Amino acid sequence: MTEIWVLGGTGRVGRGVADRLADGGDSPVLVGRDAGRLREAAAARGHRTYVAPTLDAATAGIREARPTVVVSTVGPFTRTMTPVVDACLAAGSDYVDLANDLAAVPALLARGEDAVRAGRTLVTGAGFGVAATESVVAWLCAEGRDAGRRAVRVRTDMVPSLALQSGPLGEALAGTLMEGLPGVSGGGRFQGRRFADGRLTPAPLGGGVHPLVTPDGDHVSAGLMPLGELVAAQRASGAPDVESASSEVPHSQLARLVLPAASTLLAVGPLRRFAARRLAAVTFPARPAPRTHSWGHAVVTWDDGTTSEGWLGLGEAQETTDALVTEVARRLLRGDGRPGAFTPAALFGAGLATAVGGTYTRIGAAA
Repeated sequence: MTEIWVLGGTGRVGRGVADRLADGGDSPVLVGRDAGRLREAAAARGHRTYVAPTLDAATAGIREARPTVVVSTVGPFTRTMTPVVDACLAAGSDYVDLANDLAAVPALLARGEDAVRAGRTLVTGAGFGVAATESVVAWLCAEGRDAGRRAVRVRTDMVPSLALQSGPLGEALAGTLMEGLPGVSGGGRFQGRRFADGRLTPAPLGGGVHPLVTPDGDHVSAGLMPLGELVAAQRASGAPDVESASSEVPHSQLARLVLPAASTLLAVGPLRRFAARRLAAVTFPARPAPRTHSWGHAVVTWDDGTTSEGWLGLGEAQETTDALVTEVARRLLRGDGRPGAFTPAALFGAGLATAVGGTYTRIGAAA
């Protein structure tokens, strides 16, 4: 059946993606646990719904209905990805998610051979973080390779401008934040990571702080954070040394002192689960987007000692995520994918970002 299922259809991203798909003439199916919330989310646009009270029920529905594309917004992806991908490959469905944690993104990419055998496309990291930073790295590296240069070092910085809706953080996001890096090589579960000589090695959480000035003239700072975009940047560039940073990570001197102690406490299972429950219940007030643009930033150092710096300007981070996920899903629905497992720009190139309104800016010339 030619249709797109949206798992987590009552959430902010799920609703936003479904509405954008409908605006383009597609007919998404909202999938969620609560029938009442699904009816409410679907009512305004007349979306179809599928009630799945458990993840097992959702995967059983995928195997039976065999949708063309499944979009998963349900985290933590370290827990939900494998059963949903298994169902998609069995059903002949393509798969898209918006994971951005260092455990989940490589786990999806490791399913490439499975996807090739099934003739299906799997895409991870279709949200703002991975797609924005990976795209600017891919853009810079395409120019460098055309000039015969090889990337040896890359630093990416994610600078989202996010408008917050009032409400609790929620179980899925809290779980992702509290789980650390289960199964990730190169350091402890609650340590940061960087690539050094092509291997994952420890890095200080919130360390490596760089001050930045965006093309709009905004002054921000970004500290190291072990996100899925680290893997995406390394794959896009082939550089042996790669760091990823975010303006959202606490990187004050106090935070750098507190984070190691907090990480030690989170290694204790009962404390981690208690912290996750408390964090999930924290209610945040509404907040407008702090800046006009969200940004992906990268600096690439080449084998001849020169550097290239670029920015990718996009809109508000949540709306950009909705637009990116929708664009990827639509392309897969049209048959524009290819068998295997990919991050967004690895599959569709740096032009994917411009298709959703992104603009690249080069800072200076290679030097």
